[in-house]
Amino acid sequence: MDAYSPIPAQDLLEIEKTYVLHTWQAAQTAWNAPMIVGGEGPWFWDAEGRRYLDLSAQAQCNHLGHQHPAVVAAIQQQAAQLCFIHNAWGSAPRAELARRIVEKSGLAGGKVFFATSGAEATEHAIKMARWITGRRKIIGRYRSYHGATGNAITLSGDNRAWSTVPAPDIVHALPPYCYRCPFGLSYPACRLRCADHIEDVIQWEGPETVAAVFVEPVVGTNGLFYGPGDYWRKLRSICDRYGVLLVADEVMTGFGRTGEWFAWQHWPDAAPDMMLLAKGLTAAHLPLGAVVLNRRCAAYFDDHPLPTGLTYAGHTLCCAAGLAAVQVYEREDLVRRSRELGAWMHGRLREMAERHPCVGDVRGMGLFAALELVADRATREPLAPWPQVPPALSRLSAQAKQRGVVLGIRGNLIILSPPLNIPSADLAWGLDVLDELLAGVDVSLAG
Repeated sequence: MDAYSPIPAQDLLEIEKTYVLHTWQAAQTAWNAPMIVGGEGPWFWDAEGRRYLDLSAQAQCNHLGHQHPAVVAAIQQQAAQLCFIHNAWGSAPRAELARRIVEKSGLAGGKVFFATSGAEATEHAIKMARWITGRRKIIGRYRSYHGATGNAITLSGDNRAWSTVPAPDIVHALPPYCYRCPFGLSYPACRLRCADHIEDVIQWEGPETVAAVFVEPVVGTNGLFYGPGDYWRKLRSICDRYGVLLVADEVMTGFGRTGEWFAWQHWPDAAPDMMLLAKGLTAAHLPLGAVVLNRRCAAYFDDHPLPTGLTYAGHTLCCAAGLAAVQVYEREDLVRRSRELGAWMHGRLREMAERHPCVGDVRGMGLFAALELVADRATREPLAPWPQVPPALSRLSAQAKQRGVVLGIRGNLIILSPPLNIPSADLAWGLDVLDELLAGVDVSLAG
């Protein structure tokens, strides 16, 4: 067959099953998905012409939906001029994107180290934290996720780390999961015991050995919870007390997802020492990650070596896509829109929860929300032990896809993270479909 002859979609699917390993599969033989051939805005479609409303923004990364024309045009223009130059040389897109990131972060005097993914950003931030502090231990939290590479997956308090050999000098603390508080307390009477627990761990591990605490300001697909009240500010104070760096993982939450440019900015007087970025950095049009360092951390490398690197760090084409994405977020006022449309979405979800006994909790920020499903709302008994996906939720997800709506599913959670520019009518329709399908879960529980 001529190399440029079209291959029928069904044949392509067989080729994919034969030659591709698909991520996070219990067994590769279980993979079964249509061939996707196009997309526009919050919609994408398969080779059979079926259209899907993308309420998960793929993996919480298509912040601008599919094929945003301004980002596509920027990629095309840069590709025609210069696809790649190693970062031993200067690059206009890289320089300008780094400047804009530092400006939006508010970390004045800081610098950006570019990677190609969130996991790579985590790996390099761990190394940097150890070099800057001269300490070796890193504290993460259970029910977190920081990537699938060696240190990153160990740092993640996630079941997906169970089958890997753990990296050394990484320890975990309990999370601020108010709906299922690991301390059996309630806010505000708890007086932020979950934050004090981080201090306990620092003391137990030896403050002189702890380099950094890595935290998702709003936890991603492991729960969509965040520390109540002044939790983040208290973390900042604890880290300062012991000379420990505070690292905000903004891979899922960055670039407007929670209604601020970065989620930690909901507590703007408690800036982190470093941020991890990816996903929304280019709105997933091309792969790009970053570590943003504040002035103090960046200054360390003024007179110390930076003994690390990536061939594609600050890839010219990817940085052009990132710069275009930032400009779209600004021009279309999407951070504010996420905040305002997100408030409407959360209100609609709370109304749904009142009608559906299977919904135990609604939480999140901006255009990032989760419904936690339960077998009994009074006792908060989960539909299935974490992280199993209960059959009722698997059926709901499959039925939603049949109706043309794609939801994020993890454990007992339905996760909503639509593109920030989704038309409000499309979002309303997708939520109507979800509302109808939740009634089926209610019936299954009643039966």
